[in-house]
Amino acid sequence: EDVKKCEVCVAVHVQVKLNQNQYDALISFIFNLGCGRFERSTLLHLINKWEWERASKQFPLWVKAGGRVNKGLVRRRNEEMEMFEKDTV
Repeated sequence: EDVKKCEVCVAVHVQVKLNQNQYDALISFIFNLGCGRFERSTLLHLINKWEWERASKQFPLWVKAGGRVNKGLVRRRNEEMEMFEKDTV
């Protein structure tokens, strides 16, 4: 059910074609942060402008929890960024 909400978020807000890796990275990102943050993000704005490289560099900016850098989030965002960059459309 939670993943379905993420899928709906991508379907509603992403206006360009994604490859499977980009899609999977965004589902992971949205699952962790929520659709509201994603829909207001520079990440989404850059994706919708087909600016893949600049968009991928947005993932590492989302690594704080409670105002502090979280090592788990650093690892997760790096994995999402790497996934997003694979086989870019």
